Formats: sequence, C-alpha cells, structure tokens
Amino acid sequence: MRRQPTLDEVAARAGVSRSAASRVINQAPHVSRTTREAVERAVKEMGYLPNRTARALAKQQTGIVALAVSHDDPELFADPFYAQVIVGVSAVLEETDLHLLLSLASAGRGRTRLTNLLRTRGVDGIMLMAMGENDPLHTVVREAGLPAVYGGRPPRMEPRWYVDSDNLGGARAATEHLIGLGRTRIVTIMGQPGTEAGETRHRGYREAMIMAGLTPYGMAEGDFTETAGAAAMRTLLERHPDLDAVFAASDNMAAGALRVLSEAGRSVPGDVAVVGFDDLGIARRTGPPLTTVHQSIQALGKEMTRMLLDLIAGRDRTPLILPTRLVHRGSA
Repeated sequence: MRRQPTLDEVAARAGVSRSAASRVINQAPHVSRTTREAVERAVKEMGYLPNRTARALAKQQTGIVALAVSHDDPELFADPFYAQVIVGVSAVLEETDLHLLLSLASAGRGRTRLTNLLRTRGVDGIMLMAMGENDPLHTVVREAGLPAVYGGRPPRMEPRWYVDSDNLGGARAATEHLIGLGRTRIVTIMGQPGTEAGETRHRGYREAMIMAGLTPYGMAEGDFTETAGAAAMRTLLERHPDLDAVFAASDNMAAGALRVLSEAGRSVPGDVAVVGFDDLGIARRTGPPLTTVHQSIQALGKEMTRMLLDLIAGRDRTPLILPTRLVHRGSA
C-alpha cells in the first residue's frame, strides 16, 4: 500500500515552511496567494489527505454539525418534507469533512442530550427546524454561543440567521387562484398553530380573501399531516356544507382533505376546488393530481447548510427568503 505523504513533505514540495503549509491546509487567513497556490498544487500532486482529527483540534472544532427538529416523533424523518431537507443538507456537507448529527429535540431524553451537547460545545454549529415561539431550545442555543441557523423563522421572533420560504406570498397566490376560478366560499386548513409556516400561510389566505372583498369563510387547524387534514376537512364540511374551495397549508393535509371529499361524494374540482402547499411527491399521486404551491425543500436544506458553514468559517450572512410558485394540476 502506498504510504501517505506527510505535511513536512508537502511543505518541502511547495518550497514553504511547515507552518505555512499548515495554514493553507487549515484555510487560515493572511496567507499569500503565491504560498496558497504552491501548497494546493503540492497537495494535489502528492495526494495528501489532511488528518481531520488534527485539523479539528487545531481549530478547536468537533467536525460535527447538528440538525435538530423540535419534535418527538421518531417517524418524523420519514416525512417527505424532512427527508428532502436532509437530502439538501447532505448534498452540501458531502463537499466538506463535516459529519451530520440528527436530533429529535422536543422533550425527554432527546432534549436533554441536545442541551448537554450544545452546552459542552460538542458540535460546531446547529440548524433548527419546527421551532415554536416559546421553545426552551432558543435560550439554550443563545447561551451556548454556537453558530445557529433556523429553518423557518419562529413566530414573532427575528433570529439573526434563518432561511425560509415565501409562505405569505405562496398562500396569497393559492387563494387568489381559487378566487380567480370564481370560488367565493373558500375555507382553509391551517398548519400547526405556533409555527411560522402555519400562521403565515393562514395570514396569506386571510389577506387574499379580504383584498378580494370576501370574508374568510372558515378555518380548521391541522398539524401538516394527512390524518389531521382529513379530520379538519370533516369538521369544515359539518360547519360549512356549501363550501366550494379549500386551501390546505400542506400537501399532506390536502391529500387527507381530498380523501374525505371523495367519501362525502363531492367532486374535485367540480364541486370543490383544492390547493395545497409544498409540492411534495404526494401532490402528483392524489386523485386528481393536486394544484399546489411549490417550494424548493432541498434548496432550503442546502441554503441552511451553506449559511451555517459560512458562520463557522467566520463569515457573516443575512437571512434568506426562497421564492415560491403555483403549480397547476387537476384539483383546481
């Protein structure tokens, strides 16, 4: 087996000191362009692989970043939304030496483990999702002083670093589309209360209705799951049997609503038009296929990770809002 070259041999090939070669490999600032290019060329020619443990110790870093979801359901990471977020996160981390730690951190042992990990600086940074306004993790993260990026801005908070989708604009576009079809008795299935996505998408629905001179017709709460969407649809049919359109704040809830409408003998889109939000794979498999608001979920994961990597490297960032767009299919 071929012996791996040492740092001293790389420095000798580049014609620089060992410390200069180390600064280049560890991406330290204040290194001349000539030195950097010489060392990078020697690394490539010799096939040098840095010792990741030594690099981490030199930088006082662990080589680990965390993705924490404030939820206690082990099945959560099988949800298509979070699965796509993880795909995006992993795609960016594959270009680095960092490892990903996944954490369900709503309560119990999961919360305790993550809290201890943050307080002992057992990770170099953290990405947080599904955070409610009063979640104790906000305080833990702030006190730890680690780089932290939020996936979705928590309600009534303005964290320094976050990536989100245009929930307000997307919900407006969905509701305006239904109004444009001549529907006036439009109800909504709201996402989980206390979350930015749930509350902002509900506000987008209300604003579109009021701007069109219509009174918001009815609302039932859900938690972004298909089961909750079905339960909410049953409630809305009981309260408003003459409803003619539904805006559901997620595709999963819209799928549940479509199933209940079918069971109730309501045709879609003939009797009731339905629009969802997310553009998950399920939107193409419902009957009829679901008109929905597209948000790039993988991009959300990628941009969160890129932002966190910049913060770990000492580069500041500003919050980022990703665009959404309406995708027309058969349900509306």
